[in-house]
Amino acid sequence: MTKVLAELHPREWDGYATLADVLPAIDDAFARQPSPFVPIPSSQHVVVLLIDGLGDQLLARHAEIAPTLTAMRAGTLRAGFPATTATSITSLMAGTQCGQHGIIGYSFLPEEDSDFRRKRRTLNALRWTFDTSDGPSATSRYVPERIQPLPGLLSEMARRGVEVSYVMPASYRGSGFSRAAFRVDGRYLDATTPADIVSGVADVLAPRTPRHRLIYAYWPDLDMTGHIFGPGSPQWVSTLAAADRLVADLAAELPRDATLVVTGDHGMVQADNRIDIDTTDGMLGGVSVVAGEMRVRQIYTRSGARDDVQAFWSDVVGDHAHIVAREQVLDEGWFGSEVTDVVAQRIGDLVAVARDTTLLTRSLTDPAPEVTMAGHHGAWTLDEQLVPLLVQQG
Repeated sequence: MTKVLAELHPREWDGYATLADVLPAIDDAFARQPSPFVPIPSSQHVVVLLIDGLGDQLLARHAEIAPTLTAMRAGTLRAGFPATTATSITSLMAGTQCGQHGIIGYSFLPEEDSDFRRKRRTLNALRWTFDTSDGPSATSRYVPERIQPLPGLLSEMARRGVEVSYVMPASYRGSGFSRAAFRVDGRYLDATTPADIVSGVADVLAPRTPRHRLIYAYWPDLDMTGHIFGPGSPQWVSTLAAADRLVADLAAELPRDATLVVTGDHGMVQADNRIDIDTTDGMLGGVSVVAGEMRVRQIYTRSGARDDVQAFWSDVVGDHAHIVAREQVLDEGWFGSEVTDVVAQRIGDLVAVARDTTLLTRSLTDPAPEVTMAGHHGAWTLDEQLVPLLVQQG
């Protein structure tokens, strides 16, 4: 029997601050005018640590494993839709939701090329590859700065003199996604382990300066462990404990004029009710392209086929997913209250949002490691949508 998971429907989203509100709140903290909406105190320097996969509901269930994280709780944020890394990090850095910045999911179909003879191909925004995460590079055709054209709030802050540094794996530097999400070069310190992160942040904060500093650090291990073994698994719990030690070590080294802000890009659910798009008779009829990930699918239909596809998919999935037309998605503000015309074109003719523990898989198309993952995210459940806001002053 499929486990029923509580959902946060779009009509309930207005009561939550989102990841897109964090950078504006940091900007207010630098101006000594703290935002009551996202409570970050007045600060000279701010360290933002994003723990990939740190969900608010999961943290609450395992509070005894993470006493430092729990003690730092200052609020709860909504990741944004879809609740996935590429969208969330871009929203965080741009200070706006994806209806403006355009990274509308794990993968999607960008607008038509000027060269109409070229076959349209989906963009995997996290890897910046064609079609799948293991596809060929798409940077020459889908130029990151064109797909995500907003300089964003981070660029504006840098122009005003804020020193920007990154403490994260060197392999991310200059990638297509990094070019799209991080529009300021800044100082870059290679960091793959918790010790690297603590050391890198300390190195940036050590010299005294009258200028404001914003340091962005990133740790991916909790997300990776959750995908492989499932959220709440012994392996995941062990990784959460390591995240707690990392944050405790960072907090212990903070100078008095710095603030540590910790959050996640999404939560996670363990999902196992699989509906396979590739092998279920008729599901690809009238469909041109299927993008997204297993909890949120973008469905691009052939001319005149949308209503039939929506009716067929709705009949197949029943109560296990919402199958909604683009017009309703825009009316209800799934991708933000303001969506540019260009971004609207990228949204599927239909958007499918999995419910409960359902997955909309593509067993013949998606890479094998993704098809067999235990943990997933993207959809509307509280476990996926809500992330903690954790704050500690030096």
